[in-house]
Amino acid sequence: MQDMINNLPKFAKDKHNENKKFFDKLKKKPPKNLDYVMQELHDDEFKQTDCLECANCCKTTGPLFTDKDVERIAKHFRMKPQQFISQYLRIDEDKDYVLQSVPCVFLGSDNYCSIYEVRPKACSEFPHTDRKKFQQISNLTLKNVAICPAAFNIVEAMKQKIK
Repeated sequence: MQDMINNLPKFAKDKHNENKKFFDKLKKKPPKNLDYVMQELHDDEFKQTDCLECANCCKTTGPLFTDKDVERIAKHFRMKPQQFISQYLRIDEDKDYVLQSVPCVFLGSDNYCSIYEVRPKACSEFPHTDRKKFQQISNLTLKNVAICPAAFNIVEAMKQKIK
């Protein structure tokens, strides 16, 4: 798994143009059954992928925190939302709340998340490969294949299944 993680940025870069062309075509004319196909590919991949072996998303990128995320997590810590923001978050160039630094402060050395039950929505939905209207998030997916081995595998399988 570590070899795959180490080589993932290179693999993603090598496939970038091919993936971009594929997604551009997909956006113009998505198959009627795309959501079904994506759900199937996502489920198949995550039967064999254990995120606890990887946690590359938590180590290399930070999620966006919605106001609801902030309220829920602050409550979990018995803090006021503003305290939570001050201690853990910053506002990025898009005016979104993000972690002050990566790797994620809530990630343990065993790759377990200490706030898993109340984690941000962006974390619980990552890598977004089972999202409805998948073709609308192709730019996000192009980024995620360089971070997540499962997303990379799903996109490769998708290109084989949808010609």
